[in-house]
Amino acid sequence: MSDACGCGDDAPRVDGAAEEREPERLWQVSELRAAAVAGVFLLAGFIAGLVDAPRPVGVGLNAVALLVGAWTFVPNTLKRLAKGKIGVGTLMTIAAVGAVVLGEVAEAAMLAFLYSISEGLEEYSVARTRRGLRALLTLVPAEATVLRDGQQVTIDPAQLRVGDLLLVRPGERLATDGVIRTGRSALDVSALTGESVPVEANPGDAVYAGSINGTGAIEVQVTATAADNSLARIVRIVETEQSRKGAAQRLADRIAKPLVPGIMILAALIAVAGALAGDPRTWIERALVVLVAASPCALAISVPVTVVAAIGAASRIGALVKGGAALETLGRIRAVALDKTGTLTRNEPTVVDIATIDTTSSDQVLRVAAALESRSEHPLARAILAAAPDHNPAADVEAVTGAGLTGTVDNRPARLGRPGWMHPGTLGEHVTAMQTAGATAVLVEHDGTLIGAIAVRDELRPEAADVVARLHADGYTVAMLTGDNTRTATALAAQAGIGEVHADLRPEDKSRIVGAMRAARPTAMVGDGVNDAPALATADVGIAMGAMGTDVAIETADVALMGEDLRHLPQTLAHARRTRRIMLQNVGLSLGLITILIPLAAFGVLGLATVVLIHELAEIVVIGNGVRAGRTHPLPNTPLAVTGRSQPVGVPERARPPGL
Repeated sequence: MSDACGCGDDAPRVDGAAEEREPERLWQVSELRAAAVAGVFLLAGFIAGLVDAPRPVGVGLNAVALLVGAWTFVPNTLKRLAKGKIGVGTLMTIAAVGAVVLGEVAEAAMLAFLYSISEGLEEYSVARTRRGLRALLTLVPAEATVLRDGQQVTIDPAQLRVGDLLLVRPGERLATDGVIRTGRSALDVSALTGESVPVEANPGDAVYAGSINGTGAIEVQVTATAADNSLARIVRIVETEQSRKGAAQRLADRIAKPLVPGIMILAALIAVAGALAGDPRTWIERALVVLVAASPCALAISVPVTVVAAIGAASRIGALVKGGAALETLGRIRAVALDKTGTLTRNEPTVVDIATIDTTSSDQVLRVAAALESRSEHPLARAILAAAPDHNPAADVEAVTGAGLTGTVDNRPARLGRPGWMHPGTLGEHVTAMQTAGATAVLVEHDGTLIGAIAVRDELRPEAADVVARLHADGYTVAMLTGDNTRTATALAAQAGIGEVHADLRPEDKSRIVGAMRAARPTAMVGDGVNDAPALATADVGIAMGAMGTDVAIETADVALMGEDLRHLPQTLAHARRTRRIMLQNVGLSLGLITILIPLAAFGVLGLATVVLIHELAEIVVIGNGVRAGRTHPLPNTPLAVTGRSQPVGVPERARPPGL
């Protein structure tokens, strides 16, 4: 159980069986079921008192309510005490025991009932399913082909040894890290680096587990076993950082750590000093009332209520927040690290520029390029075909591995490919300008003559610049982290208004940079891919772009933005800041109430019944204040703002069928 209030087991859940037990509905939370049963018996005891039933009947009903409610926190409290750890649950347990000693079983039952509700709400608010690490395993193929003694042998990737020669056919994933010995190809490394365009791979180049081979067969000399390759390192980083977060103390526990022993010492001093100066029984009773007066009931229930209200509200503005700890931390964030591909950009390469020679039109250049690309699955092909939907497929098309395509268009030879394989000629300056602007340049040749160059780029989301400007205005430090090349990253960052850029990064590099940012100020990482998982886990708060994101990103993150509108990011941050202010208001009220009640109880001004009544009234106040966290202000010009309904969770805008 989550230990938000200091009475649960503080070891994070990492095993699959524990994940399966995570509750998804309120009635699946055992603490809330116990609270419901305790509430029934508490109500029955109250009714028994109203109808003048025999005292043993009322006491018995209240005693059952007490036992059922106490079951939700007392056992774990005792376990923590055995380890030398104290929390809010410790003080609640002592307060309940004190009430029983004073003969007020009903008041003790009420304390247990209310606290069991707070525990259940906290458990519900942090319920999550972390299946991300399992998603990583799908990036490793079930089999690997190695060349041994001139023969092709199929083995389990776990049996690969450093020095093995791995044969990777077109379309296959690399089973581990290595260096290309023979062959050329283009590798899809988006899962590892986030780079949207496949990269060329030539002999001598390092390649990494999980990459998808393009059109050419390659032979790779293994440099890391399955246990030590890139994906294995990602898993280790995520596991380590999630454990760090799971063990972090939360707001209630941080307050309870000095409060509980202080109250216990104070009560003991009141009992001892009073007994020496007057009637021992009177002062011992007052000491017990002080313990009840000091019980942070309002704190215990108000924080979970605020969390549940705020999380529900966040879901209505397009953000899934995974628990109170994430929400609290999100309200403290002062720096934001943004991934490029799929976060700041759409991850949809498009044609952004066409350069032609004097005698050729842009339409002609696009028509020839689309004819050659019509049967290609390359991301650049999809961009070119989208720009030229009306074309006739080329004949005799052949792929030149790592270079481009050749074929016949209008009965004349045609070529399409990268600069270096084809000479840019008079378009050299145009090609350089395209690359400087962060685009990938493709040259087009027809009938032996260069006719043009096409620039393809993954464009920024239209709202990206405004979002970055708002983050800056709100006082956040903003940085871009990407596996893409420096030239592309710098160009797009300038468009977005981001001055701090880190490019050519691998997953562990992103994690390291986020760790350095965390050392300076509370940091959130926003990403959408497997390559972002270590950084998402390392950050104080990981935020995934849910509609675009992979399972591993969504499950590793603490917050998932469930739409494609990046404006939800500053809105969610503002919502978390407001929620944290409400939490602190409730904490202040609870502590202020305790400060007032303790001296009044110590000098006999207030009795136990009055103290319990004041606590219950205070709980109503803080719950009402906590419910304010459920108010939201949706973005303008969105479905929620116009109709009161948000788009279905996890369904990208472009993927929704008509009328949904």
